[in-house]
Amino acid sequence: MSEPLELVPPRHRVPSRAMRWWTVRAAITDVVLLAVVAGCAVWLRGVLPGALLTAIAVVAVLTAAAYLVLMPRVRYRVHRWEVTADAVYTSSGWVWQEWRVAPLSRVQTVDTERGPLQQLFGLATVTVTTASSAGAVKIAGLSHEVAKDVVRTLTAVTQSTPGDAT
Repeated sequence: MSEPLELVPPRHRVPSRAMRWWTVRAAITDVVLLAVVAGCAVWLRGVLPGALLTAIAVVAVLTAAAYLVLMPRVRYRVHRWEVTADAVYTSSGWVWQEWRVAPLSRVQTVDTERGPLQQLFGLATVTVTTASSAGAVKIAGLSHEVAKDVVRTLTAVTQSTPGDAT
């Protein structure tokens, strides 16, 4: 029987430029949602009182501003990752926070993703797919160079780690 896996909080942070990436993504989301709210307000202009439409618009703008300012900062404080000889550890989220541990013996694939915004900020996401019903473990916001190193390390370690993920 193998030794139990030591549960440790992940210690590595993503680079601070990940906050800028999350902020730009939040701004894009805000613009789209505020455009929908504005469109609904125009459509409902004759149906609802003007004061109610104004209140809805103010709440929408304040909510969008709070999301834009708070989400990247809180997410950065929570977002951590670590790869040990035994497992991949992640901590992520901002409202709903999640801590994941993926034993290396359960790793099936390791992938890297770099969307256009991530490329702009020199970032990448590493996805570690495991033999788990909880789904893949993602480490978002890594610098591109660190992501390449993590993928190389995980690939080497998982190839030499006996397990049942195959």
